[in-house]
Amino acid sequence: MKKSLLSLALGGLTIGITEFVMMGILPDIASDLNVSIPVAGYLISAYALGVVIGAPLLVVIARNYPPKKTLLILAAMLAFFNALSIVVPSYGFFFLSRLLSGLPHGAFFGVGAVVASKLAQKGKEAQAISIMFAGLTIANLIGVPVGTYIGHHFSWRYTFILIAIFGIITFISLYFWMPNIESNEKVSVKEQMQFFKKMEAWLVILITAIGVGGLFCWISYIAPLLTDISGFDAADVPYIMILAGAGMVVGNILGGKLADQFSPEKTLIVLLLLMALDLAMVFFLSSNPYVSLVLVFCTGCIAFALIAPIQMLIIQIAAGAEMIASAAIQASFNIGNALGAFLGGLPLIAGFSYASPNLVGVGMSLIGVLIIVILIQRRKRSLRFQTV
Repeated sequence: MKKSLLSLALGGLTIGITEFVMMGILPDIASDLNVSIPVAGYLISAYALGVVIGAPLLVVIARNYPPKKTLLILAAMLAFFNALSIVVPSYGFFFLSRLLSGLPHGAFFGVGAVVASKLAQKGKEAQAISIMFAGLTIANLIGVPVGTYIGHHFSWRYTFILIAIFGIITFISLYFWMPNIESNEKVSVKEQMQFFKKMEAWLVILITAIGVGGLFCWISYIAPLLTDISGFDAADVPYIMILAGAGMVVGNILGGKLADQFSPEKTLIVLLLLMALDLAMVFFLSSNPYVSLVLVFCTGCIAFALIAPIQMLIIQIAAGAEMIASAAIQASFNIGNALGAFLGGLPLIAGFSYASPNLVGVGMSLIGVLIIVILIQRRKRSLRFQTV
């Protein structure tokens, strides 16, 4: 592995812990700040809002800076804004620090995906991108459980010390290992925004927000699914989530290889069909604890196999606006997060079981397949038009 790609993976690790550790330490934060758990949950929404705002905004601002300089600034923001969370005096301050912590998330992955594809050997671009996102999967496998343990047994503020340290390590590794890459030619904001006039761009955004949103129907309610349906003790859930993290690691590597060997569109169709089948099995078979464990691994695997093909697809379509396009996809992932959690919660409000959100996920995955088919047809028509 190139050291430059490893530095991007370290950034992914930092971002992964920042985003996902909140789910595990939310009760500790709520107790310490004297707010209810639902109110503390708004801190998760604050982070997602920061991602949606920061992803396109920061990429547009930094569009003419060298990629290395941009990545260094984003890594510094990760370290500093997470360090603010160590000393928060109140809930309102914490809300602001979480929003600020989300700002560099999408921009880092957006710029990093384009840089990784440029650093890769010919024909292995998707695998290079998957190396960066490997940090995100390792965060779920190791970083989040460790951060949750620290938050439970010592202080949740110590968890953010850990995140800030990883942010500093990311900055140092980028400084020494990331080569200087030529920035794109001077591109105006108006030219960058031409990307959003393409119907193909919006189709990929919809694939991400709706198709991949099916994942969040599952993971948003995985804890009560495991305890109420599969019969596990609440104390077992953190260890089972390590199994999900292992699946994410495997899936991330697999997705990169598949996207390089086949087209991103074909890879996404197969993976989303598998996701729909997998979530249907979660709905029908999770009452068996042994089958449930297998499905936890498989769902994590399939979900994260989707990341590299989507990034490659949007880079192919963007043509001249790759960084803002890639950042927009990161914002779309977070929209999918919110959408999956909301739609998946509707059957629960109606009184159905904790397995029912997965049926909503099946529908979202199949809609994603339909959108990809539409995208393929549009690209074929465009290609025929250009050859006439």
